[in-house]
Amino acid sequence: MDTTSREGYIALLDRALKQIPTIADTTSRFAIPAPSVFIEGKTSIFENFGVIVDYINRDPDHLMKYLLRELGTAGRIEGSRAIFQGKFNPENIEKLLDSYLEEYVICSECGSPDTHLLKSGRITMLKCDACGAHRSILKRSRQKRIEKAPLVEVGGVYELKIEDIGSKGDGIARMDKYIFYIPYNKKGEVVKVRVKKISGTIVFTELV
Repeated sequence: MDTTSREGYIALLDRALKQIPTIADTTSRFAIPAPSVFIEGKTSIFENFGVIVDYINRDPDHLMKYLLRELGTAGRIEGSRAIFQGKFNPENIEKLLDSYLEEYVICSECGSPDTHLLKSGRITMLKCDACGAHRSILKRSRQKRIEKAPLVEVGGVYELKIEDIGSKGDGIARMDKYIFYIPYNKKGEVVKVRVKKISGTIVFTELV
């Protein structure tokens, strides 16, 4: 190959290399902000729900429907917060968010989160804006529902109303399925107690 031909070949090769799209490094796992969840009464408040929805660029109603289904509970969106009936730990929500990302956000080909959902007939497709790949959303078997945090725990402090007096003179109060025995016997009074022992649905307490 003469000098002129070689220079022409190199120029063509350089031009071809410049036209190859840059592939993003996907070795680092896409991460979202940690969910901020706290329990208020008998509900769980997902404080930064709106922040995470914006971060993953998904419809808030779509994510909320997924979470409610997997948690097996009812709930609603209030502003930028999600509210669930029942007590759920932040770890519960974080595991479900990871599953949601894997199913509805992350491209299975290049690992990019730059995707969007679209409908093809009755099938929901995930289209990647980074590499152009697309796949159908699999209707996977529902995960085992997340267990709710215990409603009553040893060491927990609760405010209860004495409804009855037991045969041994203890006050009796009730919460959900639990029956509390309280060392105080004035029916109708509201007292604050700490749980000492739980035996099935029977709860033994001390006054605080």
